[in-house]
Amino acid sequence: MTFRSDRAAVTIIVPGYEVAAYADEALDSLRAQSRDDWAAILVDDASTDGTTDIFADAAAADPRFRLVRHEERRGLAAARNTGLDLVETPLVGFLDADDLYTATALERLVGTLDETGSDFAAGAYVRLRPDGERGYATGAVQPWVAAATDPERRATTIDRHPAASANIVAWSKVSRVEFWRRTGIRFPVGRLYEDQVVAQRMYAAARAFDVVPDVVVHWRERADGSSITQGRDALPVLREYLDGMWGGIAELDRAGHRAAVQERVHLILAMDLPPLVRIARDHPDDAYRRALGAFTRDLWARGVASVRLDDDAEHLAAAARLW
Repeated sequence: MTFRSDRAAVTIIVPGYEVAAYADEALDSLRAQSRDDWAAILVDDASTDGTTDIFADAAAADPRFRLVRHEERRGLAAARNTGLDLVETPLVGFLDADDLYTATALERLVGTLDETGSDFAAGAYVRLRPDGERGYATGAVQPWVAAATDPERRATTIDRHPAASANIVAWSKVSRVEFWRRTGIRFPVGRLYEDQVVAQRMYAAARAFDVVPDVVVHWRERADGSSITQGRDALPVLREYLDGMWGGIAELDRAGHRAAVQERVHLILAMDLPPLVRIARDHPDDAYRRALGAFTRDLWARGVASVRLDDDAEHLAAAARLW
């Protein structure tokens, strides 16, 4: 079965599992787009809450929405792949069902691709954090996101703009469907942090891509702590996280993009590692420290001792290498 829309320029794949508390708001952010030539494939990954009803109601009320349901839970990567296999528009994007598009997100990303012919366009994003009053507040664009997307660059490459490799999330981008088909890129099923590897494959394979400084997504940090990125104190999640980062580096390294490898290593040492070390110091399982220590030593062994870090990151990296 395939999804068709005569008017749509871009299909947005919206995967969701147990997101009834957030899905209406996510879909409203699509409805509020400044350009309306989009379609959406809503992939319900066998939810047991009200997610299915929310998706079904949206599809019944607006022909731009189409519901696809997994009978058994298969995970985020599989849900995205299901959507990719159904797209027939020239362009495709992703929006997790607990996040929000800004009103001009598609106008900016699709419009840029229309002008450049690049393989994909990536925009900036901000955190949407609990405000302590049962609501959410948007944060600022983080420095590494700004470095990846600001200033605007058109028809660039990862060798000309290695800092783009910091923008690892699927939902900050709109891509040509032909690019996915030409490269055979798919999300690795059964893995957490699957965006890490996929993003670097995209940068390595792209003939050209665009970056824009506009904030295109508000990325929700759930108040109940159930987001994947809020579970890094669990050893299995840590291992998935470290594997994802290593996998992304390997994709860039395999394709010979050395400057981008250095950018990723620097950012991981400066930004990803310090909070993990702080967790590890008091963690009850020594295996957590050993896993983090082995990762840090391997990272350092890539010949990155000349990378300049601030004093705090340097101290924490040194501590991790001893574990």
